Amino acid sequence: MNIRSLTRGDGVVIGAAVVLFIASFLSLVSLPDCSGQFCPRESSAPNAWDSLGVLMSVYLAGVIAAALIVVSRAMPGRKVANIDLGQFGVAFAVFALWTAFWTIIDMTGDAGAGMILGLLATLVLAAGAVAAPLVPALKAPLMGAPKPQVAQPYGGQPGHPGPGGYGYPGAQQPPYGGQPGQQQPYGGQPQQGQQPQAQAPAAQQGGAPAAAAGDFAPFWFAVPVARPLYAEDGSPTPIAELAPGTWYLAVEQRGPGLVAQTQDGRRGVLQDTTGIQRG
Repeated sequence: MNIRSLTRGDGVVIGAAVVLFIASFLSLVSLPDCSGQFCPRESSAPNAWDSLGVLMSVYLAGVIAAALIVVSRAMPGRKVANIDLGQFGVAFAVFALWTAFWTIIDMTGDAGAGMILGLLATLVLAAGAVAAPLVPALKAPLMGAPKPQVAQPYGGQPGHPGPGGYGYPGAQQPPYGGQPGQQQPYGGQPQQGQQPQAQAPAAQQGGAPAAAAGDFAPFWFAVPVARPLYAEDGSPTPIAELAPGTWYLAVEQRGPGLVAQTQDGRRGVLQDTTGIQRG
């Protein structure tokens, strides 16, 4: 689960869900003022946990809606009955607001703190769920991009930086397939006693495709907004979503796109490379 893919809209949804859960422990109705006289009513008012219908249709429905939206954002591609989890979450949020509104309208007595706070929380929850993918301010990343780490060879151990290796943004990238700290064409190492100039004609005989492959060097990059990563076999279904604020490794040029590798080892094609930030 990549929490750096969460947006500000997701933060609004999470905050509203927390307030809604707290409101479930507060009273649904307000008690009359019994000071100075005998009060026939009970001294404590019921909360949402005393009413199963209100609890499930308003309070827990809102919390479930927030959980579905966050899981859908952090783990894209999860579906139920071919429907995205985020869509289920938005529907649950609107349902919780609808039920809370008519519940407070139909109450015989005065609404208590739990009911009023629950209505406000479901209003913010539904508004955040619907507006998050539409409002640019809510689409911004919730967490900023991490600071570039000390350069080290790709796959090396922490604490053993390699100034000539590629690994993290800021490192000097060698040719793809070469060894750190050596300047050489892609495909092999100079033999002992052989001058690099003698290899130039042989490298040219490889043709344009070999030269193009040797010109590409892996690099780290970050995307400005969330973008889908498609399978290398050309399948139209995304296999992952690249999130802003996270560094990914580009390992190959594939036409106008890039073959990128995620932190969990999955590889796919990033078709939209406009505005990416190179490390």
